[in-house]
Amino acid sequence: MDLGDCYRLLGLRSGASFAEIKASYRRLAQQYHPDINPDDNKAKDKFIALTEAYKLLLTVVLPEEIGVHSTQVSTSGRDDTKATHRQKTPVTTVTSQQPEKAKPPNLLEIEERLKWKTYDQLQRFLQERRFPQAIALAEALADRLSTDAEVRQWLAIAYQIWGRALISEKQLLKARIYLKKALKTDPHNKSLWYEVQRDFQRLEQIF
Repeated sequence: MDLGDCYRLLGLRSGASFAEIKASYRRLAQQYHPDINPDDNKAKDKFIALTEAYKLLLTVVLPEEIGVHSTQVSTSGRDDTKATHRQKTPVTTVTSQQPEKAKPPNLLEIEERLKWKTYDQLQRFLQERRFPQAIALAEALADRLSTDAEVRQWLAIAYQIWGRALISEKQLLKARIYLKKALKTDPHNKSLWYEVQRDFQRLEQIF
């Protein structure tokens, strides 16, 4: 399921806002919820697909359009995004309501598929040098899967790649910020540490 499929499944146009995505998911999730359709397997499958599409879109479309169009991601901005995210999560989402009742048995499988689809999208953003979007995507996934060491490594690498690109663009102070973020995000990654140290050496030579 790509992003276009997610929008279509929720009955939305491509590029719909966070508020539109939330409203459409809430309406459709209530309609197809397993509690309302206890003996309807098609409704259950529809509910699972809707939830997967919704969660994937949340990794790309952030509340109040913050993040994916920004040219700089700050720590404080990230914290504000997380707070807004928690406040605006619909009560019908799997993450807020399902642990107590009607949790789909394959939720972990859904999370795993979401993770790797997001990884593919992250790779495309990095290859296309769409670094702000890549950072926003990786940070959103790290927020949702905060205990996943692999996701944390992806975020650190995204920081490092953008930091290196900023050196080439002579944005040296900003580059230093993102290189430090890379080390802080994944401090025990020796390979990453080596690459970041090389980038810092380049910075020192330019200074």
